[in-house]
Amino acid sequence: MDHEFKAHQPPALTLPAGDMWVFGYGSVMWRPGFAFLDSRPARLFGYHRALCVWSWVHRGTQQAPGLVLGLDAGGSCIGRAFRVAAAEKQAVAEYLYGRELVTPAYIAMLHPVYLGRQRVTALAFKVDRQHDQYAGKLSPATAAAVVRDARGVSGANPDYVASTVAHLDELGIPDSPLHAVQAALTQG
Repeated sequence: MDHEFKAHQPPALTLPAGDMWVFGYGSVMWRPGFAFLDSRPARLFGYHRALCVWSWVHRGTQQAPGLVLGLDAGGSCIGRAFRVAAAEKQAVAEYLYGRELVTPAYIAMLHPVYLGRQRVTALAFKVDRQHDQYAGKLSPATAAAVVRDARGVSGANPDYVASTVAHLDELGIPDSPLHAVQAALTQG
């Protein structure tokens, strides 16, 4: 696992029996940071991918926040599901809690995802709409203006958006709102 982060608050989730699935919709898709047995395209219903979280650590600071993705209420999200061996699931969950919960802007959840017609339960992280880091829906121009100069402990915010868009394109996953932010960034 690549970075060591300390979780702001430990989640109270009981992990599923056997192997565990993890749903990635942003950087976990292209930089999971953990060993996995299998990776497949997956769809999660009830939430959509949105650049809706003020980043105070990974891609910005509290004084100069960036923006990162969150699972926001409504719609559905196509991403990647990673199957983690039962013997490794506790360590992987702890790694992800530390990575994703450096502030309490996300809520860890076990949620159904679909691998084609197969339904599995996966660990995922949704945005907490009540938290101060919830940015809500921003226009592509506003989001690009925030992202353009933001930088945090995991690097430059424009690199995060560009990497996510590149990997979505590579996987054939459409995301016009995120592509619009990327286009606004490249137009300067």
